[in-house]
Amino acid sequence: MTGLFNCRRVILSAVVFALSMLAGNGSAQQANIDAGKKEGKVVVYGSVVPQAMNGLHQAFKSKYGIDVEYWRGSSTQVSERALTEWRAGKPGFDVAEGNRGVQLIMKDEGLFAKYVPPASEKFPPQFKEKDGLITPWRVLPISILYNTDLVKPNDMPKTLDDLLNPRWTGKISIPDPTRHTTTAQFLWNLRQKQFEGDKWLDYARGLAKQKPILVESLAPVTPNIIKGEALVGIAYIKYVKQYKGPVGYVPLDKYLTDPNYLSLSAKSAHPNAAKLYIDFACSPEGQKEIAEDGEFVLAPGIYPPIKDADKVAPRMVFMENPSEEEFKKLMTVTFREIFFAK
Repeated sequence: MTGLFNCRRVILSAVVFALSMLAGNGSAQQANIDAGKKEGKVVVYGSVVPQAMNGLHQAFKSKYGIDVEYWRGSSTQVSERALTEWRAGKPGFDVAEGNRGVQLIMKDEGLFAKYVPPASEKFPPQFKEKDGLITPWRVLPISILYNTDLVKPNDMPKTLDDLLNPRWTGKISIPDPTRHTTTAQFLWNLRQKQFEGDKWLDYARGLAKQKPILVESLAPVTPNIIKGEALVGIAYIKYVKQYKGPVGYVPLDKYLTDPNYLSLSAKSAHPNAAKLYIDFACSPEGQKEIAEDGEFVLAPGIYPPIKDADKVAPRMVFMENPSEEEFKKLMTVTFREIFFAK
C-alpha cells in the first residue's frame, strides 16, 4: 500500500508540475506592460509606407509611451535585411512585417518566436496560422483599377477577361512578372478553379499580346493610370484611397488577396515592447488607424474609406504560394517567354 501511495503521489506531483509549466508558458507569452515601457522602444522592419503607419505609431506611443523605430522596404527587402543580420549574429529588428512568402522564408530559418496576440482572437480563421509564429493583420485584395475621367462607365471592364478586349491594347499597366514576385504569384494563382484555372497560361499569353505597359511593382501602376499613360491596370484596391486622382476599382466576383503578417523576433532586444506593438496593431484601435489609410484589415466590422469596401472582404480568395523552385521557373522561364518572346 505504501508503494502504491508513493506511486500515486509521484504521478500527482508530475501532473501538478506539468500544469504549472503550461500556465507559466502561457503567462510568459503575454507582454509585461511595465517591462515594455522600461524597454522604451520597438524596432520594426515593415513594407507599409511610413506615412500610412504614422497614425498607428502615434496612437501606440500615446497609449504606452513606447517609441517606434520604423524601417521601411519592400517585403523582399525586409526579408533580405532581416536574414542578413540574423546570419551575421546581429539581428536588429524586434518585429518583422511582410507578405506570406517572405514571412515563411524567415520562419523556416528560425527568425521568429511564438506569440499569438490576444487581439487577433476574432480574426477570420482562414487567415490564422496554427503554429503561432506569424500573425496576419492586414490583407491586400487585387482588382482592376481604371481612370474614372477617361473610361466611360459603359466601357469599364467588368472582369479580368475583359482586359483581353482589343480596345485595351497598349492601354494596360501591370508590373513585370519576370521582376515582380507578387504579379508572378497573381497570374499563377489564376489556376485556382474560381478563375477557370485550366486557362491561366492562356490568360497570361492573352495579356502579353495586349502589349501592356510593364512597371517594376504594383505601386507605379496607379500613377500611370492617373496620368492617362494607361487607362486600366492591375493593382491593389487600397491605391484608390492612397493616391489622389481620377482612379477607381472594378467590383469583381472574386479578388485574389495576399495577407501580410507581423512576427516577433526570436532574439528581440525589446520583447515586451514588441508584443505590445503586435497586439496593438491587431486591436480594433490599431486596425482602425491603419484602415483609415485605405488598408483592408482583419478585425470584424472595420473597413477602409473606399466605396463598397465591406463587399470586398467576403469575395477575397487567399493566394497560394509557389515553391521557391516554381517561383524561379515562372519568372525566369515561363513569363519571360510569354512577355518577351520575339
